[in-house]
Amino acid sequence: MCGIVGLFLKDRSLEPRLGEMLTAMLITMTDRGPDSAGIAIYGGETPGRSKMTVQSDDPDTAFSDLGAKLQDAAGGPVNVTVKSTHAVLDIPAGSTAKVRAALNEMGIRVMSFGDSLEIYKEVGLPKDVAARFELAKMSGTHGIGHTRMATESAVTTMGAHPFNTGPDQCLVHNGSLSNHNSLRRKLRREGIHIETENDTEVGAAYLTWKMQNGATLGEALESSLQDLDGFFTFVVGTKDGFGVVRDPIACKPAVMAETDQYVAFGSEYRALVDLPGIETARVWEPEPATVYFWSHNDTPTATEKAA
Repeated sequence: MCGIVGLFLKDRSLEPRLGEMLTAMLITMTDRGPDSAGIAIYGGETPGRSKMTVQSDDPDTAFSDLGAKLQDAAGGPVNVTVKSTHAVLDIPAGSTAKVRAALNEMGIRVMSFGDSLEIYKEVGLPKDVAARFELAKMSGTHGIGHTRMATESAVTTMGAHPFNTGPDQCLVHNGSLSNHNSLRRKLRREGIHIETENDTEVGAAYLTWKMQNGATLGEALESSLQDLDGFFTFVVGTKDGFGVVRDPIACKPAVMAETDQYVAFGSEYRALVDLPGIETARVWEPEPATVYFWSHNDTPTATEKAA
């Protein structure tokens, strides 16, 4: 099962409503994934600064004076904004690796890192997860979300989607990868950081690895069609946009809609029905083995390449 949603805004006037619209889409997919949920929001960035989103099961203790505790590792001031079990760290650019090492010693988990990305995910019904983090109040340019029905790994915070394995890059997935164990070993040998045994994190790490070796996101998604075994629908977020790809069989449901204001993705059409202007949108089912990508750096239309 599992439910996926995604929203890429072309119309900047909608940015204050990104969290509100994504939250409504996410909650609609509850029956596809009631055990945990997560959302990735791409908001503003600050020159010379980076972001990390972190999580702790004991936030009162873990986040107490966290900024001061990380200042030496960061080489400068660290600002901490606590949101329930998560906190967003505003750190000096270039300090991510040292801050991550310090957080690891403290037993604090890293959910995401980059310049604009924030990820919030927890065990529980999507409506409860959304309320805990006040997701509906968040603004941004684009985002993706996931409701999980676990089939291959435990129901835990770290097992929830989205997965972040590279700067400002994340992935949500509906399906199952059959070669994730061998691929995980290979990627770890290549120095890619993978924390869980979840097959989805391997998919995210694979894309990170390909892009670190010079591929664009579109090229990495195309390569995934040959290198990943199993059935899958991926929605991937980057700092500038988001991409969609389905495996050649395309047995997992997916629907997309595009207007002059946005591009939207849902596992089912009902996730899209309350979006503004949906009645006049171009609505279609993404083709198998076809990469779709929208970027704020380019004309916001799809790039489609059959594998």
